[in-house]
Formats: sequence, structure tokens, C-alpha cells
Amino acid sequence: MILAASGALALVYYQNNQINDIKSPLPDFLSQKENKEISSLDFWLPAVLGFFTGGEGEPILSAKSVLVYDLENNKPVYEKNPKVRLPMASLTKIMTAMVAIDHKREDDRYIVYPEALVGENTIGLSQGEVMSLEELLYGVFMYSANDAAETLAINTLGRQEFINAMNNKAKALGLTDTNFTNSTGLQGDGNQYSTAHDLLVISRHAIENYPQILKASSTAQHHLPATNDHYEYYLYNQINLITTYPGVKGLKDGYTPEAGWCLITYFERDGVKLFAVILGSENRRDEMKSLLDYSLSKQGVVPPLHN
Repeated sequence: MILAASGALALVYYQNNQINDIKSPLPDFLSQKENKEISSLDFWLPAVLGFFTGGEGEPILSAKSVLVYDLENNKPVYEKNPKVRLPMASLTKIMTAMVAIDHKREDDRYIVYPEALVGENTIGLSQGEVMSLEELLYGVFMYSANDAAETLAINTLGRQEFINAMNNKAKALGLTDTNFTNSTGLQGDGNQYSTAHDLLVISRHAIENYPQILKASSTAQHHLPATNDHYEYYLYNQINLITTYPGVKGLKDGYTPEAGWCLITYFERDGVKLFAVILGSENRRDEMKSLLDYSLSKQGVVPPLHN
């Protein structure tokens, strides 16, 4: 036994507080009702981004790209290069999770094949184990586990069709600056990139439509007891702001040497709902805390005491 510690649809855009309908540039396949990548999509896009900067008291950041967005008032609070294409590391796995849920296996049995054991961040899955979707989602969000993400992709549609579905869903969400070549975010697998803007859209859609994702990404620790199908696992959430910054609910972290330190945080407290996206940071944890403090202060809310 192993213990793992470790066609035309309408889009809406917002400009100067006006809502305008425009003909969608999306391909015809997105109008097909049976296409699971478009089920329940709302085609929400953020308010048009300008040259807004934080202003007085704004935090000093190493991150290459940043976007903090106020969901309640539908406006950016802070932005820095929000539409620059950058590698996103394991932030990729938010889309991986959504596609896996869209195409959940009826038997809910996901076999661990050798090709899923790709290394780097893992929960220590072994060849031949059988996991459920929920169990793998805990691994994806709590450990950013590449073996869990690959197991989902291989068992759901087959690896290449799964990646195609990820890109189709990005198109269905109206995104033009996102491309996936794998389900993990590991570099060296092709031209994989996104922007803070697009990741905000992906993250909001995940929170609004996939309660499984919010549940898994907001859990501090979780025990998967041994069964006849798999070993026992103890999981601890690597997004430590969940336990140190009151109001943080998740969502996902990521790192590769190419992408740097990346983090998406969902915050909800005192009537304020924020998404904050950091790409290419040298110190994502402290920079995220500074961004949340600053953004709450801009909203007239006293930031909570935190570590």
C-alpha cells in the first residue's frame, strides 16, 4: 500500500456601462445543442479593459500580468498587462476539470494507465488503480496533480480528443487568446498559453457552473481511504491562502520555470466578490495578499487580519 503525502450566437460586451449585442465570430459547431462544450455557457465577458492602473497605494509587483476583477460591480479593480499571452502552467487544470465533468464517465471508473504517470506534481497514483472523478478532482486542485489530470484526459475522451474539447470550450466561452496542448500545463508539449483576461472568464465560469470545482479547490485537507480499487491518500491544499487569508475560497496555483509562479484566487467576504489572477510572479503568495488588501481597500472594505 502506498501513502501519498505528497450559426450565430450573441455575445455581450460591456463598454462605458452600455450593453451591446454583436454577431458572434464563433464557429458553427458551437450552435449544436448536443455539443457538451457549450452546455449552460453564458458567454460572459469582462468589462472592456482600458489602461487602468491601481493608482495611489497600489502594490509593487513582480508579476508579468495581473487582473483583479470585482464580480459584483462588473469592473476591473487592478490590472497589469491583462491581455498579454503567457504560459499558464497548472492553471490549465481548471479547464481540464470542466471538460472532465462535462464528459463524466457513466461508470465513474478512471483507470490509471502508465502514460498518465508523467511526474512533477503528483499524488502518487500507481498503474492499475481505479479512481472516481471526485477523487481525481481533489488531486487536481489540492496537489495540482499531473497524474490525476492525465488520468482524467485519457479515460474521458482519449488524450487528443480531450485536448480538442478543451480548446472547443475556450472558443465557446468567446476566448481568442487561449490555446491548450495538454491537460496539465507542463511545458515542452507545444504552444500552450492564455491571458489574465481569458483565465478570469474561465475561472468565473467554473465557479458559476461547477460546484465540484469550488468544493475541491476550497478544501484544506482531505482523506481518501483505501478501497479495493486504490491505495490510501492524504491530501493537503497547496494554495495556502485558503487557511491564512479569511474570505479566500480557492481556486488554483501553478508553476513551471517557463511560466513562473501563477495563482488564481477567488475571494468572497463582506458582500465583495473578487477574482485575482497573477501570471509570471516571483512571489505569488505575498503579491496576492497585497492585491487583495489593496482591492478591498478600494472597495471601502477593511482587509481582514491574515498571515
